[in-house]
Amino acid sequence: MAFFHGEYEATIDAKGRFLLPGALKKQFEEGENKFMLARGFEKCVTLYPMKTWESIMEKFKKLNQFDNKVREFTRLFLGGATEIELDSAGRMLMPATLKEYASIAKDVTINAVIDRFEIWDSTKYKRLFEEVSPKEFSDLANEVMSGIQ
Repeated sequence: MAFFHGEYEATIDAKGRFLLPGALKKQFEEGENKFMLARGFEKCVTLYPMKTWESIMEKFKKLNQFDNKVREFTRLFLGGATEIELDSAGRMLMPATLKEYASIAKDVTINAVIDRFEIWDSTKYKRLFEEVSPKEFSDLANEVMSGIQ
C-alpha cells in the first residue's frame, strides 16, 4: 500500500474543477484516475483512491445495520460520497454540496494523510496550525503516539 505525503495548493475554477498538482499525481499508481470524494470529519473533503475506499467499504459491510449508531455513522459518512474521475486535463470536479460542507470558495490545500487526502479551504487549513502551540502539538503527539511500539 502506498503512503502519500505532502501538502499541495490548487485553485477551484468557476465550474468547480481543480487541477491535481503534478507532484501529487506522481504518488498514484499508473493509470489511477477514479477516486471517491466524501465529507471529512473536520469540515474538509476527503479524497480516497479507489483501493482505499474499497477497503473501507469492506469494513462497512461487516457492521451491524440494526445498530442505530451504525446507521447514523453510515448516513453521515457516506452521505454525499461521490465517485469522480480525472478529466483529460487532469482535473477533478468538486461537487457543490461538498464545497459547501467544507466552506471551500476558491483556493484549496490538499493534505496527504497516509492513504488518502484531505482537501481544505486554504485559509481554514492555515488557521489549524496557527491555533495550536508547539507545546500543544508536542502534548498531542505524546498522547497519540505513546502506546505505539
